[in-house]
Amino acid sequence: MTTRSGAAAAAGTAALALVAGLTACGPAETGPTVTVYSADGLRNEEGTGWYDELFAEFEAETGISVQYVEGGSGEMVQRAARERSNPQADVIVTLPPFIQQADGLDLLQEYVPEGAEHVETKDPNGRWTSIVDNYFCLIHNTEELPEPPATWEDLLDPRFEGRLQYSTPGVAGDGTAVVIQAVHDFGGLEPAMDYLGELQTNNVGPSSSTGALGPKVDKGELLVANGDVQMNYAQSRTMPNIGIWFPAVEEGGDPATFALPYTAGLLTGAPNADNGRALIDFLLSESAQSRVAPVAGGFPARGDVEPEGEEAEELAALLEGVTVFEPDWEVVEAELPTYLDAWEQATGG
Repeated sequence: MTTRSGAAAAAGTAALALVAGLTACGPAETGPTVTVYSADGLRNEEGTGWYDELFAEFEAETGISVQYVEGGSGEMVQRAARERSNPQADVIVTLPPFIQQADGLDLLQEYVPEGAEHVETKDPNGRWTSIVDNYFCLIHNTEELPEPPATWEDLLDPRFEGRLQYSTPGVAGDGTAVVIQAVHDFGGLEPAMDYLGELQTNNVGPSSSTGALGPKVDKGELLVANGDVQMNYAQSRTMPNIGIWFPAVEEGGDPATFALPYTAGLLTGAPNADNGRALIDFLLSESAQSRVAPVAGGFPARGDVEPEGEEAEELAALLEGVTVFEPDWEVVEAELPTYLDAWEQATGG
Protein backbone atom coordinates (compact mmCIF):
# COMPACT_ATOMS: atom_id res chain seq x y z
CA MET A 1 0.00 0.00 0.00
CA THR A 2 1.52 3.32 -1.05
CA THR A 3 -1.26 5.79 -0.24
CA ARG A 4 -2.56 7.00 3.08
CA SER A 5 -5.98 8.32 3.98
CA GLY A 6 -6.61 11.57 5.78
CA ALA A 7 -7.08 9.60 8.98
CA ALA A 8 -3.86 7.68 8.48
CA ALA A 9 -1.99 10.88 7.70
CA ALA A 10 -3.35 12.48 10.85
CA ALA A 11 -2.45 9.40 12.83
CA GLY A 12 1.02 9.44 11.29
CA THR A 13 1.48 13.08 12.28
CA ALA A 14 0.46 12.29 15.82
CA ALA A 15 2.74 9.27 15.86
CA LEU A 16 5.72 11.23 14.62
CA ALA A 17 5.14 13.81 17.32
CA LEU A 18 5.55 11.00 19.82
CA VAL A 19 8.75 9.66 18.32
CA ALA A 20 10.80 12.13 20.31
CA GLY A 21 9.50 10.44 23.44
CA LEU A 22 10.45 6.96 22.30
CA THR A 23 13.70 5.78 23.84
CA ALA A 24 15.87 2.78 23.24
CA CYS A 25 15.97 0.45 26.21
CA GLY A 26 19.05 -1.63 26.68
CA PRO A 27 22.79 -1.45 27.09
CA ALA A 28 24.75 1.37 25.49
CA GLU A 29 26.18 0.68 22.05
CA THR A 30 29.65 -0.52 22.96
CA GLY A 31 29.74 -3.69 20.83
CA PRO A 32 27.60 -5.58 18.34
CA THR A 33 23.95 -4.57 18.51
CA VAL A 34 20.54 -5.25 17.03
CA THR A 35 17.80 -2.62 17.06
CA VAL A 36 14.16 -3.65 17.44
CA TYR A 37 11.11 -1.49 16.73
CA SER A 38 8.19 -3.18 18.49
CA ALA A 39 4.57 -2.81 19.46
CA ASP A 40 4.10 -2.75 23.22
CA GLY A 41 3.01 -5.69 25.33
CA LEU A 42 5.96 -8.08 25.47
CA ARG A 43 8.08 -6.27 28.06
CA ASN A 44 7.16 -4.59 31.33
CA GLU A 45 8.37 -1.96 33.74
CA GLU A 46 9.37 -4.61 36.29
CA GLY A 47 11.83 -6.11 33.82
CA THR A 48 10.19 -9.53 34.03
CA GLY A 49 8.50 -9.65 30.61
CA TRP A 50 9.16 -12.10 27.79
CA TYR A 51 11.33 -9.62 25.91
CA ASP A 52 13.20 -8.68 29.10
CA GLU A 53 14.09 -12.27 29.82
CA LEU A 54 14.95 -13.27 26.26
CA PHE A 55 16.91 -10.15 25.34
CA ALA A 56 19.13 -10.67 28.40
CA GLU A 57 19.70 -14.31 27.45
CA PHE A 58 20.34 -13.40 23.82
CA GLU A 59 23.03 -10.91 24.80
CA ALA A 60 24.62 -13.38 27.23
CA GLU A 61 24.76 -16.10 24.58
CA THR A 62 25.77 -14.01 21.56
CA GLY A 63 27.39 -10.84 22.90
CA ILE A 64 24.86 -8.83 20.84
CA SER A 65 23.03 -6.16 22.82
CA VAL A 66 19.42 -5.33 21.97
CA GLN A 67 18.49 -1.69 21.44
CA TYR A 68 14.72 -1.56 21.94
CA VAL A 69 12.22 1.07 20.79
CA GLU A 70 8.54 0.67 21.65
CA GLY A 71 5.36 2.27 20.37
CA GLY A 72 2.09 1.54 18.63
CA SER A 73 2.18 -0.79 15.62
CA GLY A 74 1.35 2.06 13.27
CA GLU A 75 3.94 4.30 14.89
CA MET A 76 6.69 1.77 14.34
CA VAL A 77 5.85 1.32 10.67
CA GLN A 78 5.70 5.10 10.17
CA ARG A 79 9.09 5.50 11.82
CA ALA A 80 10.67 2.78 9.69
CA ALA A 81 9.16 4.36 6.57
CA ARG A 82 10.64 7.76 7.42
CA GLU A 83 14.05 6.18 7.85
CA ARG A 84 13.88 4.26 4.59
CA SER A 85 16.85 6.15 3.07
CA ASN A 86 18.91 5.68 6.25
CA PRO A 87 17.60 2.62 8.13
CA GLN A 88 18.17 2.67 11.88
CA ALA A 89 16.46 -0.58 12.92
CA ASP A 90 16.97 -4.22 12.05
CA VAL A 91 13.82 -5.96 13.23
CA ILE A 92 10.22 -4.77 13.41
CA VAL A 93 7.49 -6.47 15.46
CA THR A 94 3.90 -5.33 14.91
CA LEU A 95 0.35 -6.56 14.96
CA PRO A 96 -1.53 -7.05 11.70
CA PRO A 97 -2.51 -5.35 9.45
CA PHE A 98 0.60 -3.21 10.04
CA ILE A 99 3.07 -5.96 9.20
CA GLN A 100 1.26 -6.28 5.87
CA GLN A 101 1.43 -2.50 5.54
CA ALA A 102 5.18 -2.60 6.15
CA ASP A 103 5.52 -5.26 3.46
CA GLY A 104 3.42 -3.19 1.07
CA LEU A 105 5.76 -0.26 1.65
CA ASP A 106 8.75 -2.50 0.78
CA LEU A 107 10.13 -2.13 4.29
CA LEU A 108 10.71 -5.87 4.76
CA GLN A 109 13.25 -8.20 3.25
CA GLU A 110 12.85 -11.93 2.89
CA TYR A 111 14.02 -14.07 5.77
CA VAL A 112 12.63 -17.45 6.81
CA PRO A 113 13.77 -18.03 10.39
CA GLU A 114 14.69 -21.34 11.94
CA GLY A 115 11.56 -23.06 13.22
CA ALA A 116 9.25 -21.20 10.81
CA GLU A 117 8.10 -24.52 9.34
CA HIS A 118 6.17 -25.03 12.60
CA VAL A 119 4.44 -21.62 12.44
CA GLU A 120 1.01 -21.43 10.83
CA THR A 121 0.64 -17.65 10.56
CA LYS A 122 3.42 -16.32 8.35
CA ASP A 123 3.98 -14.59 5.03
CA PRO A 124 4.07 -17.04 2.11
CA ASN A 125 6.88 -14.94 0.63
CA GLY A 126 8.95 -15.18 3.79
CA ARG A 127 8.85 -11.51 4.78
CA TRP A 128 7.32 -11.91 8.24
CA THR A 129 6.62 -14.62 10.78
CA SER A 130 4.41 -14.73 13.89
CA ILE A 131 6.38 -15.03 17.12
CA VAL A 132 3.54 -14.86 19.71
CA ASP A 133 -0.09 -15.71 19.02
CA ASN A 134 -2.70 -13.44 20.55
CA TYR A 135 -6.36 -12.36 20.34
CA PHE A 136 -8.38 -9.14 20.43
CA CYS A 137 -10.37 -8.51 23.63
CA LEU A 138 -11.91 -5.86 25.84
CA ILE A 139 -11.10 -5.33 29.51
CA HIS A 140 -13.18 -4.13 32.46
CA ASN A 141 -12.61 -3.01 36.04
CA THR A 142 -13.60 -6.03 38.12
CA GLU A 143 -14.33 -4.03 41.30
CA GLU A 144 -16.79 -1.48 39.92
CA LEU A 145 -17.94 -3.65 37.02
CA PRO A 146 -17.70 -7.26 38.21
CA GLU A 147 -19.99 -8.47 35.41
CA PRO A 148 -18.94 -6.92 32.09
CA PRO A 149 -21.57 -5.82 29.57
CA ALA A 150 -22.84 -8.75 27.54
CA THR A 151 -23.13 -6.87 24.27
CA TRP A 152 -21.61 -4.00 22.31
CA GLU A 153 -24.94 -2.21 22.60
CA ASP A 154 -24.65 -2.20 26.40
CA LEU A 155 -21.55 0.00 26.10
CA LEU A 156 -23.75 2.84 24.82
CA ASP A 157 -25.25 3.19 28.31
CA PRO A 158 -24.65 6.71 29.74
CA ARG A 159 -22.95 5.21 32.80
CA PHE A 160 -19.89 4.64 30.62
CA GLU A 161 -19.59 8.28 29.55
CA GLY A 162 -16.02 9.41 30.20
CA ARG A 163 -15.10 5.97 31.55
CA LEU A 164 -14.58 4.09 28.33
CA GLN A 165 -11.62 4.42 25.99
CA TYR A 166 -10.06 2.60 23.06
CA SER A 167 -6.70 3.24 21.44
CA THR A 168 -6.48 5.14 18.17
CA PRO A 169 -7.08 3.21 14.94
CA GLY A 170 -4.25 3.72 12.48
CA VAL A 171 -1.74 4.34 15.28
CA ALA A 172 -2.24 1.39 17.64
CA GLY A 173 -2.66 -2.16 16.40
CA ASP A 174 -5.30 -2.91 19.03
CA GLY A 175 -7.12 0.31 18.16
CA THR A 176 -7.27 -0.74 14.53
CA ALA A 177 -8.54 -4.10 15.77
CA VAL A 178 -11.59 -2.35 17.26
CA VAL A 179 -12.58 -1.28 13.75
CA ILE A 180 -11.91 -4.73 12.29
CA GLN A 181 -13.95 -6.42 15.04
CA ALA A 182 -16.83 -3.95 14.60
CA VAL A 183 -16.91 -4.47 10.83
CA HIS A 184 -17.15 -8.22 11.43
CA ASP A 185 -19.67 -8.12 14.28
CA PHE A 186 -22.00 -5.56 12.73
CA GLY A 187 -21.84 -7.04 9.26
CA GLY A 188 -20.11 -4.32 7.27
CA LEU A 189 -18.34 -0.97 7.36
CA GLU A 190 -21.43 1.25 7.41
CA PRO A 191 -23.22 -0.35 10.38
CA ALA A 192 -19.89 -0.62 12.21
CA MET A 193 -19.27 3.11 11.77
CA ASP A 194 -22.84 3.90 12.83
CA TYR A 195 -22.12 2.06 16.08
CA LEU A 196 -18.70 3.62 16.69
CA GLY A 197 -20.21 7.05 15.98
CA GLU A 198 -22.73 6.44 18.78
CA LEU A 199 -20.06 5.04 21.08
CA GLN A 200 -18.03 8.23 20.70
CA THR A 201 -20.34 9.93 23.20
CA ASN A 202 -18.85 7.73 25.92
CA ASN A 203 -15.27 7.55 24.58
CA VAL A 204 -12.64 9.52 26.50
CA GLY A 205 -10.66 10.19 23.34
CA PRO A 206 -7.51 9.15 21.49
CA SER A 207 -4.69 7.10 22.95
CA SER A 208 -1.60 6.13 20.97
CA SER A 209 -0.87 3.28 23.38
CA THR A 210 -3.19 0.42 24.23
CA GLY A 211 -0.87 -0.66 27.02
CA ALA A 212 -1.48 2.64 28.83
CA LEU A 213 -5.18 1.84 29.18
CA GLY A 214 -4.72 -1.24 31.37
CA PRO A 215 -3.46 0.72 34.41
CA LYS A 216 -6.35 3.16 34.03
CA VAL A 217 -8.84 0.30 34.09
CA ASP A 218 -7.09 -1.29 37.08
CA LYS A 219 -7.27 2.00 39.04
CA GLY A 220 -10.90 2.59 38.12
CA GLU A 221 -10.27 5.70 36.03
CA LEU A 222 -11.85 3.71 33.21
CA LEU A 223 -14.47 0.99 33.46
CA VAL A 224 -13.87 -0.40 29.97
CA ALA A 225 -11.05 -0.31 27.41
CA ASN A 226 -9.79 -2.33 24.47
CA GLY A 227 -6.78 -4.58 24.53
CA ASP A 228 -5.48 -8.00 23.61
CA VAL A 229 -5.39 -11.21 25.58
CA GLN A 230 -1.61 -11.51 25.89
CA MET A 231 -0.94 -7.98 27.08
CA ASN A 232 -3.90 -7.77 29.42
CA TYR A 233 -3.36 -11.22 30.90
CA ALA A 234 0.25 -10.24 31.61
CA GLN A 235 -0.88 -6.94 33.12
CA SER A 236 -3.43 -8.67 35.36
CA ARG A 237 -0.59 -10.36 37.25
CA THR A 238 0.25 -7.01 38.87
CA MET A 239 -3.06 -5.22 38.17
CA PRO A 240 -5.66 -7.44 39.88
CA ASN A 241 -8.68 -5.35 38.89
CA ILE A 242 -8.36 -6.09 35.16
CA GLY A 243 -10.82 -8.59 33.70
CA ILE A 244 -10.79 -9.85 30.09
CA TRP A 245 -13.97 -10.40 28.11
CA PHE A 246 -15.49 -10.53 24.63
CA PRO A 247 -18.82 -8.81 23.91
CA ALA A 248 -21.51 -10.32 21.70
CA VAL A 249 -23.53 -8.43 19.11
CA GLU A 250 -26.84 -9.28 20.73
CA GLU A 251 -28.11 -10.62 24.03
CA GLY A 252 -27.65 -14.37 24.16
CA GLY A 253 -25.37 -14.33 21.12
CA ASP A 254 -21.93 -15.87 20.90
CA PRO A 255 -19.00 -13.49 21.43
CA ALA A 256 -16.31 -13.44 18.76
CA THR A 257 -12.69 -12.47 18.42
CA PHE A 258 -9.83 -12.90 15.96
CA ALA A 259 -6.16 -13.74 16.08
CA LEU A 260 -3.90 -10.72 16.50
CA PRO A 261 -0.38 -12.15 16.60
CA TYR A 262 2.87 -10.34 17.19
CA THR A 263 4.69 -10.70 13.88
CA ALA A 264 8.39 -10.11 13.23
CA GLY A 265 10.16 -9.08 10.05
CA LEU A 266 13.69 -8.16 9.01
CA LEU A 267 13.78 -4.57 7.79
CA THR A 268 15.10 -3.70 4.34
CA GLY A 269 18.55 -2.19 4.59
CA ALA A 270 18.94 -3.33 8.20
CA PRO A 271 22.36 -2.07 9.36
CA ASN A 272 22.88 -5.22 11.45
CA ALA A 273 20.96 -7.73 9.33
CA ASP A 274 22.83 -10.82 10.52
CA ASN A 275 22.17 -9.86 14.13
CA GLY A 276 18.53 -9.29 13.26
CA ARG A 277 18.29 -12.77 11.76
CA ALA A 278 19.91 -14.25 14.84
CA LEU A 279 17.43 -12.48 17.14
CA ILE A 280 14.36 -13.60 15.19
CA ASP A 281 15.71 -17.18 15.25
CA PHE A 282 16.16 -16.87 19.00
CA LEU A 283 12.60 -15.63 19.56
CA LEU A 284 11.26 -18.61 17.58
CA SER A 285 13.45 -21.17 19.33
CA GLU A 286 11.73 -23.94 21.27
CA SER A 287 13.11 -22.55 24.51
CA ALA A 288 11.68 -19.08 23.86
CA GLN A 289 8.35 -20.43 22.63
CA SER A 290 7.94 -22.68 25.68
CA ARG A 291 7.92 -19.53 27.82
CA VAL A 292 5.30 -17.61 25.83
CA ALA A 293 2.44 -18.73 28.10
CA PRO A 294 4.10 -18.62 31.54
CA VAL A 295 6.18 -15.46 30.94
CA ALA A 296 4.48 -13.48 28.17
CA GLY A 297 0.93 -14.57 28.94
CA GLY A 298 0.36 -15.41 25.28
CA PHE A 299 0.11 -18.40 22.98
CA PRO A 300 3.14 -20.02 21.28
CA ALA A 301 3.42 -19.29 17.57
CA ARG A 302 5.03 -22.68 16.98
CA GLY A 303 2.51 -25.50 16.68
CA ASP A 304 5.03 -28.06 17.88
CA VAL A 305 5.43 -26.30 21.25
CA GLU A 306 2.57 -27.35 23.52
CA PRO A 307 1.74 -24.70 26.17
CA GLU A 308 1.74 -26.19 29.65
CA GLY A 309 1.04 -25.07 33.20
CA GLU A 310 -1.53 -23.01 35.04
CA GLU A 311 -1.15 -19.98 32.78
CA ALA A 312 -1.76 -22.04 29.66
CA GLU A 313 -4.92 -23.51 31.20
CA GLU A 314 -6.21 -20.07 32.21
CA LEU A 315 -5.53 -18.63 28.76
CA ALA A 316 -7.33 -21.51 27.08
CA ALA A 317 -10.30 -21.02 29.42
CA LEU A 318 -10.62 -17.37 28.39
CA LEU A 319 -11.41 -18.44 24.83
CA GLU A 320 -13.95 -21.12 25.73
CA GLY A 321 -17.26 -20.36 24.03
CA VAL A 322 -15.73 -17.59 21.92
CA THR A 323 -15.91 -17.86 18.14
CA VAL A 324 -12.57 -17.11 16.47
CA PHE A 325 -12.80 -15.72 12.96
CA GLU A 326 -9.94 -15.07 10.55
CA PRO A 327 -9.81 -11.72 8.73
CA ASP A 328 -8.49 -11.62 5.18
CA TRP A 329 -5.47 -9.53 6.04
CA GLU A 330 -4.65 -8.68 2.45
CA VAL A 331 -8.14 -7.20 2.06
CA VAL A 332 -7.91 -5.42 5.42
CA GLU A 333 -4.53 -3.90 4.51
CA ALA A 334 -5.83 -2.76 1.14
CA GLU A 335 -9.00 -1.31 2.67
CA LEU A 336 -7.28 0.26 5.70
CA PRO A 337 -7.36 3.83 4.29
CA THR A 338 -11.10 3.45 3.66
CA TYR A 339 -11.64 2.07 7.18
CA LEU A 340 -9.70 4.93 8.75
CA ASP A 341 -11.45 7.60 6.71
CA ALA A 342 -14.82 6.14 7.66
CA TRP A 343 -13.82 5.98 11.32
CA GLU A 344 -12.63 9.59 11.27
CA GLN A 345 -15.87 10.77 9.70
CA ALA A 346 -18.00 8.75 12.13
CA THR A 347 -16.18 9.84 15.28
CA GLY A 348 -14.59 13.15 14.39
CA GLY A 349 -11.15 11.56 14.65
